[in-house]
Amino acid sequence: MNTKALQGQVALVTGASSGIGKAIAIAFAEAGAKVGVNYRSSAEDAEQIVSGIREKGGEAVALQANVAKEDQVQRLFSELIETYGTIDILVNNAGLQKDANFIDMSLEDWQLVIDVNLTGQFLCAREAAKEFIRRGVVEERSCAAGKIICISSVHEKIPWATHANYAASKGGINMLMRTIAQELAPHKIRVNSIAPGAIKTPINRQDWENEEAKAELLNLIPYQRIGKPEDVARMAVWLASDDSDYVVGETLFIDGGMMLYPGFAEG
Repeated sequence: MNTKALQGQVALVTGASSGIGKAIAIAFAEAGAKVGVNYRSSAEDAEQIVSGIREKGGEAVALQANVAKEDQVQRLFSELIETYGTIDILVNNAGLQKDANFIDMSLEDWQLVIDVNLTGQFLCAREAAKEFIRRGVVEERSCAAGKIICISSVHEKIPWATHANYAASKGGINMLMRTIAQELAPHKIRVNSIAPGAIKTPINRQDWENEEAKAELLNLIPYQRIGKPEDVARMAVWLASDDSDYVVGETLFIDGGMMLYPGFAEG
């Protein structure tokens, strides 16, 4: 793959102050993109990422917004476009968990996860699509008018007890992605998803720092290792590049084989 596959393009990565979002922002900058590093509350972390990108000769800007709020999303896109003139790539990554037994789950925690994980992707994708359609294809940048990458999860397919809100949000992302991919493809806009399995991020630290918990987790992963944020970032660069130009409306699972349901491997 071209190491500067995103040269001259502008990307926005939501929830980019840590974990998968951070790795994608850095990888996009290394691939030549100018990157909007969105964060909700971790300003210091976002600024450190921006500083690291700039020190290596890249271009980046930290942009604060809660993606669950329509007015903040509109401001986020206005600030990005004011800084870099347009947007070519959106990575809808911002997300969170609020876990509970189903009968104990509060409406507040249900709504918070749906608002951030699902409504946030809708709001950001809508703003990006407006700009892609307004500007159209610029052939020296990309053969597509724009690319939207939704970060989902294996739990868009695999049920997850005590995570009803999270699993529902990810299942919703799958159908949101496929529906807008169908609608936007005639405008030369490509929409796809990446669905990670177990990745070493702060959100699941307790599952990979504790040896007993790690052993249990590896029982679910035929490839016998936990993923790294960089695994997802490399796929995101490819999916945002013209190398994947004929990939439209697909979910690409990156999970070490978790979707193979290893519990059925014997009997």
